[in-house]
Amino acid sequence: MRIYISVDMEGITGLVDADDVQPGGRDYERGRRMMAQDVNAAVRGAVAAGATGILVNDAHGPMRNLLPEDLDPAARLVRGKPKTMGMLEGLSPEHDAMVCVGYHSRAGAPGVLSHSFMGHEIEDIWLDGRPVGEIGLAQATAAALGVPLVALTGDDLACAETEEWDPAVATVAVKHARSRFAAELRPAEEARTAIEKAVTAALSAPRRTPAAPADPATLTVRWQSASVAAILPGIPGVTLEDSRTVRAQGPLPGLYRQFYVWMRVASSLTNQPPYC
Repeated sequence: MRIYISVDMEGITGLVDADDVQPGGRDYERGRRMMAQDVNAAVRGAVAAGATGILVNDAHGPMRNLLPEDLDPAARLVRGKPKTMGMLEGLSPEHDAMVCVGYHSRAGAPGVLSHSFMGHEIEDIWLDGRPVGEIGLAQATAAALGVPLVALTGDDLACAETEEWDPAVATVAVKHARSRFAAELRPAEEARTAIEKAVTAALSAPRRTPAAPADPATLTVRWQSASVAAILPGIPGVTLEDSRTVRAQGPLPGLYRQFYVWMRVASSLTNQPPYC
């Protein structure tokens, strides 16, 4: 059984502030250790369920947050950027299931450190007319590859967003949001025990085939900056909906990969910090 784990940072046990998750932040070094401990709990859970191959993708920010020496040796690590598939680099139809660790709710939604990919630069995303963030796009892209998302960890509102998108996914709330930068924290050992048990149970259940997304899918993104939207129609297939909104159609996962090209363009045109 081959398992893929995508690890973000905002939804990690104990982390609530930009200083916890940004390189150079006062508590970033502690945050990256906490990140490793959450993902190691998921790795232990996968091993207990019989996983024979585990690939972990560091999916947060610079994508160099996890220190290889801190990762359980049962897993292999994808580290660094750029990556053509970003948060889902290395995911393939050969994987039997996907687990997302440390995820967060979408831009504009309540939740600890909520945003969609680029802090305030991306105001809204829709997939086939449905509001979506990093959680929904990951689930839909994996489903297009025939890989079910079976478990996800984050704050309670990220878990609720996941359940709305796909109620079959097992979720573990490691903290309860009080505001965008405050949460009631679950004790760390309790949270990691819950992660391990949930992953084991999810992977031990009969494998399900996820519902395939529409083909072609329609991805729509509203940017904060009109300059980003003005440039992107230079990419074949991208159309301008209004001064700040673009859309494109195509099959997933190719559309997900193209979205990372959009973000590279946006990064070259703007300089927004993630949590201003």
